[in-house]
Amino acid sequence: MPQPKRQRQKAGRQFRQEQIKAAQRRRKRRNQAFAIVVAVALIGIVAFAASRGGDNTDTTVTAGETLPKSACPKLDGSSPRTLDFKKKPPMCINAKNKKKYTAHVSTTEGDYDIDLDTDKTPKTVNNFIFLSRYHYYDNTTITRIDDSIEILQGGAPHTESIADPGPGYTIDDEGSGFKYSEGDIVMARAQGPNSGAAQYFLVYGNKASALNSQGTYVTFGKVKGEGLAVWKKIGALFEKCPDGDQTCLGGHPSHKVTITSVKIEEA
Repeated sequence: MPQPKRQRQKAGRQFRQEQIKAAQRRRKRRNQAFAIVVAVALIGIVAFAASRGGDNTDTTVTAGETLPKSACPKLDGSSPRTLDFKKKPPMCINAKNKKKYTAHVSTTEGDYDIDLDTDKTPKTVNNFIFLSRYHYYDNTTITRIDDSIEILQGGAPHTESIADPGPGYTIDDEGSGFKYSEGDIVMARAQGPNSGAAQYFLVYGNKASALNSQGTYVTFGKVKGEGLAVWKKIGALFEKCPDGDQTCLGGHPSHKVTITSVKIEEA
């Protein structure tokens, strides 16, 4: 007869073998369950893509939705207002043929025109025109005035603040070493490179030269004629930011200033 010690050893080996087999069965069941979950998810993704018709269509959607593909807006201004895009704009302007582009801007404080510089900054101008023709800037406000550097900032339709999330993409910086003087329209951006998108600032005085040491904000146009007087009028509305307001930088207008429309003229 087997000795008690041998019986205990045999029983121990059998127990360990059963534990190993049980663990293998559990792993097998988990793997099978994971495979089923992945298969269901893939079926759902395929079905969703089929229902959307794919992202390769040039479908224009209304404000508040996302444009599946960033198609060029219609030149006659009939594209619906769109605030969100999945991709950065294609090249929609004809800069190679030396077309001239002017932005006609209407505000509650007066109107002004801006000559857009397609010679030095065609891609930045293209972005501004793309958004303007999708009415991105219509009925937005001047969100910031900073009298220490004499700038007005706008282009934030989602939140009407400097913390606006933007149109869903960023654009590349187009040069560096810029100098800033009154009458310039300039792309705003975060501290990092290639972080501009839609917000811009208007330089209403020469204190903006304090930014020359940075020179990273891309200047892409110049106000025409008496338009600078409108900018100075808005600048005179400066009111300091309330204490503790993290969405305010420098100051803001003492009353609401609205950009009612931005229309692009091509000549």
